[in-house]
Amino acid sequence: MTQPLPKILPVNELKNTASIMKTCQESPVPIVITKNGYGEAVMMSVKLYEEMFAKMQAAALINASLDDIENGATPVSGADFFGAMRTKYGK
Repeated sequence: MTQPLPKILPVNELKNTASIMKTCQESPVPIVITKNGYGEAVMMSVKLYEEMFAKMQAAALINASLDDIENGATPVSGADFFGAMRTKYGK
């Protein structure tokens, strides 16, 4: 699956805030703000930010778990994990 390219917007177009906010809310990708042709900042909707942040957190947890396994931790099956959670939390 290919990721769409970010939108690029020159800094001088930030004057129309209502239009910029609408663009942020509708854009499925971050908007790169440029100054003199170089990227200076990134804008995105809160929804997009939260989605990206959740993906980064999940990736960090997966990588930490893989590091634990490489360092000798014993993997646990999904069934065993959820059974232990049901026992511990009573559901």
